[in-house]
Amino acid sequence: MIEFAYPLCFVLLLAPVIMYFIAPAYKEKRSSIQVPYFEQLVDITGEKPQKGAVILSRKHIQKLLLILAWLCIVVAMAKPEVIGTPVTQQKSARDLMIAVDLSGSMAVEDFVLPENQSNKVDRLTAVKQVLRKFVSQRDSDRLGLILFGDAPYLQAPFTNDLDTWLTLLNDTQVGMAGQSTAFGDAIGLSISVFNSHETQNRVLIVLTDGNDTASKVPLLKLQRLLRPLISKFTPLPLVILSQLVKKKLI
Repeated sequence: MIEFAYPLCFVLLLAPVIMYFIAPAYKEKRSSIQVPYFEQLVDITGEKPQKGAVILSRKHIQKLLLILAWLCIVVAMAKPEVIGTPVTQQKSARDLMIAVDLSGSMAVEDFVLPENQSNKVDRLTAVKQVLRKFVSQRDSDRLGLILFGDAPYLQAPFTNDLDTWLTLLNDTQVGMAGQSTAFGDAIGLSISVFNSHETQNRVLIVLTDGNDTASKVPLLKLQRLLRPLISKFTPLPLVILSQLVKKKLI
């Protein structure tokens, strides 16, 4: 199906007709010879004196080509577009907020990766490895990223650009948000971000290796404060890895 982005441009098709009746005809001057016996020549030839300019006449093929050229120009200005059949995309529209602990204890090297079990890596490297596999399976979800240490920081709002999300995750380093663990504040920031969106499916995943040591509001008190807020809005499932106790990633 062909549609035009600017259909009003077809009004310009009337422009040549209007100009034909309004604008004066184009006249081209020709050279003439002035002779002293002009009247005798008129009597001999029988021609009547005329003005020193004539209106050029076009051939029929020239008129046809001119009309086609103007028609093509107006159609191009109207910007024809081919509109296909509507495509319906079904997505889960699920918002996943990932909160990653960057406190000093995440630098402890007590994890091994499946592909290299001879060398131990720090806990943050292990978290990145797990999240890379997790994100590769989240094609239809939106991901957000919160980093927390002494305080939580929203590193990436909810987005479908998973490559950019992974880039922001890979750029994180231990201690860049402080040495403490503001676990409760990270959950509070997540709730605040969730409430600014209308998605029905909400999931919070917190990855940390320690207890709450720096939150302004204790975790238990925060749980009591958030209970009526969560029930008022859409239920918020929490998937919390409070302590990384395994020494091997599966």
